[in-house]
Formats: sequence, C-alpha cells, structure tokens
Amino acid sequence: MADVAGQQTREEIDDVQPQGLADLNAGSSRLAAHAAAVSPAVQALIGSADQPLAIISDIHGNIEALTAVLAEIDSRSIPKIICLGDVVGYGPNPRECLDIVMDRCLFSLMGNHDFAIFYEPYNFNTAAENAAFWTRAQFEADTNKEHRNKRWKYVGNLQTRVMTDRFCAYHGSPRRPINEYVFPDDIYTAPMKMQSIFDRIPHICFVGHTHVPGVFVPDPDFYSPDELGGKYTLGQERAMVNVGSVGQPRDRNPNASFVILHPDHVEFVRVPYDVQTTVDKVRSIDALDNFLGTRLLDGR
Repeated sequence: MADVAGQQTREEIDDVQPQGLADLNAGSSRLAAHAAAVSPAVQALIGSADQPLAIISDIHGNIEALTAVLAEIDSRSIPKIICLGDVVGYGPNPRECLDIVMDRCLFSLMGNHDFAIFYEPYNFNTAAENAAFWTRAQFEADTNKEHRNKRWKYVGNLQTRVMTDRFCAYHGSPRRPINEYVFPDDIYTAPMKMQSIFDRIPHICFVGHTHVPGVFVPDPDFYSPDELGGKYTLGQERAMVNVGSVGQPRDRNPNASFVILHPDHVEFVRVPYDVQTTVDKVRSIDALDNFLGTRLLDGR
C-alpha cells in the first residue's frame, strides 16, 4: 500500500500533513491503483464465515452514537467490526471517533468526508464544507505529533473497496466507491444506473453513504428493514445492502443504524443514544451549522 508521504518511508516521516488541492487528482489515482490490494489481508482478518461480523458506517464524528453501537456489539459478543467510511465530518468529536475506529475496527474504507479532510472537499454544500475544514483543524490542533501523525497516516491509507469470498464493500457504490449515492428512488428513476451497479456485484455487496438502510435487489427493487422484518436472508440472489448510518441516520429514525452479517442472513440493528448531548455539542461550535445537530433529533 502506498505511503501517504509519497517516496518517503514511514520511518523517515517527521510530520504528516493532509494533502492540498494540487494533490487531489494524484490522490484519486493512488486510491484507485490500490483499491483491491488489501483483499487477501482482509480475507484473513475477517476469518471464518461461521462468526458474525458487525458492519458500521457513517459515524460522522458522533461519539455518543458510536459508543452506544459498540456497547450493543459488545453485548452480543461479536468479536469483529468493519467500517465503510465517513468516520468524520459533520459531528463534534472527529478525533475521538477516529481513534476508536482505529482501535476497534479491522479496517475502515475511505468515505467522501474522510477524503475531504485529507485532500479537499469536493461537491460539498456550505455546511458540509465548513465542517470538513473545521475537522481538519481539529486534527492539526493536536499538539501530540505522534497521535496527529498516526491519524493522518491512517486516513491517507484508507482503501476504497474490499473483496472477499463472502462479500464486497464500498462506501458509495461499486461504480464510484467514494461518492456515488444510490437512493431507493433510483429503482424507478435510474434503472440503467442500477443495472450498471449490479453488473459489478458478484453476490452480496455492502455500502453506506446515503444514511438510509435497506436492501437493493437487481429487479430492480428496494426493501426497507421494516419491510424485511429487520432481517435479509442470504441466498443465491445478488443484493446490495445499505447498512445505514451510526452517527447521522436519515430515514426518519434517529436511532443509530448498523448491520450484523450472520452466516445465513443480514440483521439490521437500531440503537438509541443520547442525541441531545450531540446536538448541544454541535450548537456550541460556531464553525458547525446548527442544522447538523438538530437534524439528528428527527433522523433526517
């Protein structure tokens, strides 16, 4: 895997810095070139299909939601967790959330907000862009150089996709792993888009990014967790499973969302957390739009 500092070895790096706009295209090329390089390692990390695997995504700096989800995972004695990206962005505790993900997750993928803080925000609205710059400033403000460099190295080396013999996983979609949104309405409004996506899915695919949990099938069709009774049975059919968002759900349910991959099914899980504390933290930070907090109360 390429080092975030180009030709330097990690031992030679004195102080890692996020990349600027001039490096944006180079960064995209680097990510694409190494997109599948970790798959054998991931296969070994994930291990046997007999064990359940927790899959989380879109934490967005919301430590109250993340700690509640991890407590739920621990209560079920699930030993392994993977993250599909967007650990940061929007929320008030980006450093703490990234530290937890580095410690608890087998790996995380590169989300568009993770990409934004290391390179530059791309096609972001004003609130999201301001949050990205504020998040970067929080990382840079850590006076502990070892901790600061560890975080930047981790973010700079995030992969865009993984392939195992059980599933493939992306933040956005198989076509554009970092930033393609796939919405439930696409089954009606963009059938060719859905066909193109499913042409790239060998069996089961996991994604995040839209913050709306559910299962896409190639008819095309979409089933919400409620329609499925919270469980999608695995068979021969191809499917793309959106795991929802830990830190900013947008399906009108404020509870944190994640899934558990069992040997024969995918389980959708919702976890209540102290939303008001997160809202109050956002309100206390001038650089973060209040809407990034208040929207959490309604799950929108």
